[in-house]
Amino acid sequence: MRPILLLLVCATFLFEGACGSKQSAQASSTAAAPKAVVVSTAPAVVRQVSARFEETGSFVADESSDIAPPVAGRVVATPVNVGDFVKQGQVICELDHRDAQLKLDQMRAQLDEATAGVRQAQSRIGLNGNRTFDASAVPEVAAAKASYESAQAQARLAAADAKRYENLVKTGDVSRSAFEKARTQQETADAQANAAKQQYEAALNAARQGYGVVESSQASLEGMRAQLAQAEKGVADTTIHAPFDGYVSARPVAAGEHVALTDKIATIVRVGTMKLQLQTPEQRSARASIGMTVVARVSAFPDRDFLGKVSAINPSVDPNSRAFILEARFNNPKAELRPGMFATARVLLPGTEDAVFVPRAAVIHDRTTDSNQVFVIEANVAHLRVVLTGETDGDSIRVLSGLTGKEAVATNHQSDLFDGAPVVVK
Repeated sequence: MRPILLLLVCATFLFEGACGSKQSAQASSTAAAPKAVVVSTAPAVVRQVSARFEETGSFVADESSDIAPPVAGRVVATPVNVGDFVKQGQVICELDHRDAQLKLDQMRAQLDEATAGVRQAQSRIGLNGNRTFDASAVPEVAAAKASYESAQAQARLAAADAKRYENLVKTGDVSRSAFEKARTQQETADAQANAAKQQYEAALNAARQGYGVVESSQASLEGMRAQLAQAEKGVADTTIHAPFDGYVSARPVAAGEHVALTDKIATIVRVGTMKLQLQTPEQRSARASIGMTVVARVSAFPDRDFLGKVSAINPSVDPNSRAFILEARFNNPKAELRPGMFATARVLLPGTEDAVFVPRAAVIHDRTTDSNQVFVIEANVAHLRVVLTGETDGDSIRVLSGLTGKEAVATNHQSDLFDGAPVVVK
């Protein structure tokens, strides 16, 4: 009886073990099967849009000036700060001008002295005002000329008397001694006339030399005036002005510093108009032209389009990057665009092209890979697609690559999905 009871007990344990193993296997199989995710879907659609191509680039100021001092010196004042708007001609830095002012005062004194010297030299030769030089108008020359002319007259009169006495001697009307006396007077008068001529010529030469002194003094005076202008410029150069209207983007110096000619006082940028420089592949060079509309977006204004025009196309292609610079200008009256901002831009081309759009809710951003993704639903199975997105249009976003426009994409519960996940379309 005991052997039979033992056999019954063993059989019971074996049966329960087999049943338990079967139930455990069924439970494990049930746990391994993923649960279907209920999702909503929307179709990707193809629309006709204006032809375009997209590029990225950075904004630069319309004008940017690194201002260096025209003279070296110590900074005494910097009346502007970074971010200030300055007008053309506004003072942005002042240097110590005491040495320059002393030099200017010295040059002014020297100029006054040189001017007095010129006037004195002019008065010596009778050259006053703006009259042209006439040597005969010099008083000494005029006096010498009058003496010469008087001596000539006396010589002619003595010669006439000597001639008359010579004729009278021949007729016996006068004595020989009277004739000799007349001839002696003639020789004396001729000698006086020659002496007066030499004095007259000497006076002319002296006058001409005096005029040469005046010309030399005037040349020196002009040199003094040039040096005075240079000294005045030296004083003016100690005050540095803004070259145009703009914003101060840098001011690396402060009062008390000594600056050299190569140092930067400040940087001023003109941002009323901004330039966007786009790195464009060389294969697009034939499609780009001046005047095309450019639509740009920056991260500071993610939902706003800024409109500009292509203003310049660099004729050279970089041999390393195989790209050229396409430049567009944007009006920036409120200074919302700033130099250095990174932008994504669309260059609008003539004609239209097909574009794929999906709901914005269908696109998710994966921070790990820094990529945009969508889940395509096919036969109740989710398939992960990495896509490149473009511009938005209301609640839709353009997909530049990754979709053909014939797919259905999940619009919710993407966090519960994975590649190959079963879904139930609601």
